Amino acid sequence: MTDGETIQLINLGIGYMTKHGVRTVAEGINGTIRKGELTCLLGANGVGKSTLLRTLSAFQPMTAGEVLIEGHDMTSFSDKEMSRLIGVVLTEKPDVRNMRVRELVSLGRSPYTGFWGTYSKEDLKIVDEAISLVGIDTLSRRMVHTLSDGERQKVMIAKALAQQTPVIYLDEPTAFLDYPSKVEVLQLLRRISREAGKTIFLSTHDVELALQLADTVWLMSHEEGMTVGTPRQLAQQGALSRFIEREGITFDAETLTIKIKKID
Repeated sequence: MTDGETIQLINLGIGYMTKHGVRTVAEGINGTIRKGELTCLLGANGVGKSTLLRTLSAFQPMTAGEVLIEGHDMTSFSDKEMSRLIGVVLTEKPDVRNMRVRELVSLGRSPYTGFWGTYSKEDLKIVDEAISLVGIDTLSRRMVHTLSDGERQKVMIAKALAQQTPVIYLDEPTAFLDYPSKVEVLQLLRRISREAGKTIFLSTHDVELALQLADTVWLMSHEEGMTVGTPRQLAQQGALSRFIEREGITFDAETLTIKIKKID
């Protein structure tokens, strides 16, 4: 692996077990996710984005190929080692009651606190730094259930940062947010990738935002498999037009914007 490469997928196959055996969702996936970049995974519903993220997070086994993390086979790491390498923010809203924001963010330190979960001064300092980096200092004493969806998503990102993993995966982090909050969260993740030197990989249906803010796009489809490149490269190759355009919907490869025809 060259400098900056954190995650490398080599002929990866993904799928899941059914009562009839393994059902392959996608195979032959190759690509590199780099440190200090925001990488966005795009694709239609049912194409396997969540399955890919779950596989990369070691929540389910790969069906073929290999995944290298910082040059080492992912399957060689223990669960504890993985918890110190990869932080995961899932789509589901956390149903948390009777817990303050700072307490929830503190749970990100659990891979380091041992059996009794005792926080050291250094642990608490890391928690406060994560809260500050995300910009939610004013929320730290609020009860989690009183937060807006956008605020709650920032808390979950802070929790992942407190885990101090080099890699953070996020599955649809903007799914429940209004448009300004979507923009704010993706801008935040882009900034964190740079300021904290994190490797950030996320799936999203917010195509235009991803094209404006992502360094690299992974475009996943049943027909073409995985296509990887900068937004500009994928536009010039025609991959984005093939993905986006339908009757009444066009894609402008110059401005990286989607245009919708009005139907009277």
